Amino acid sequence: MTTWTLYPSEPQQRRNTIVRDALVVASLALLAWIARRVFVLVDRLSAVTDAVNDAGSSVQNGFGAAAEALVGTPVIGDEIASALQAAGAESGGNVVSLALTGDTAIHRLALVLGWLTFLVPALFLLVLYVPMRVAQIRRRQASQRMFRDEWDPERRRLLAMRAAMSLPVDHLLDFSDDPIGDLVRGDHDALVAALLADAGLAPAMAERMGP
Repeated sequence: MTTWTLYPSEPQQRRNTIVRDALVVASLALLAWIARRVFVLVDRLSAVTDAVNDAGSSVQNGFGAAAEALVGTPVIGDEIASALQAAGAESGGNVVSLALTGDTAIHRLALVLGWLTFLVPALFLLVLYVPMRVAQIRRRQASQRMFRDEWDPERRRLLAMRAAMSLPVDHLLDFSDDPIGDLVRGDHDALVAALLADAGLAPAMAERMGP
């Protein structure tokens, strides 16, 4: 029976894969932190529009105060008050409206830049890494099926031949000082172990799997 696992059972490959996965997760967390900082820094530009808004409100309030002071003045007091209120709305009111529009635009820009800062590199990283991890998992599952009868003597001999003829020399030498000599002598243990390790399987993995 083939089991689906995220990580190799061979200790060294398992450690290496866990470290790579942890680095990817850490990279995504770092990108999220950078994106958050970009959002905060850009959003702080709204301080400019806040100042403009305060200035516009002050102008509008000033005209309003002057208009209130003239209300009830004989003959032309009410007319002047109305004119001052209109002037306040035209000047300070327009400034306040412009400031609010600018504040909304800055907030939206901060959101867009923050998301772009995270999504573009994150997607690039995941597009490179995820297919490689999926291929690794599929290769390991295929190897489990291929090596499930590893302890059958004839299959063991063929697996040893495959290891001796296809695996890199430096990998074989990690398991045996004389890989070809082992094959000639019929000593298949080291060669089969090298083949299993290359597939991400611990040497005892195939023994635990049934047909």
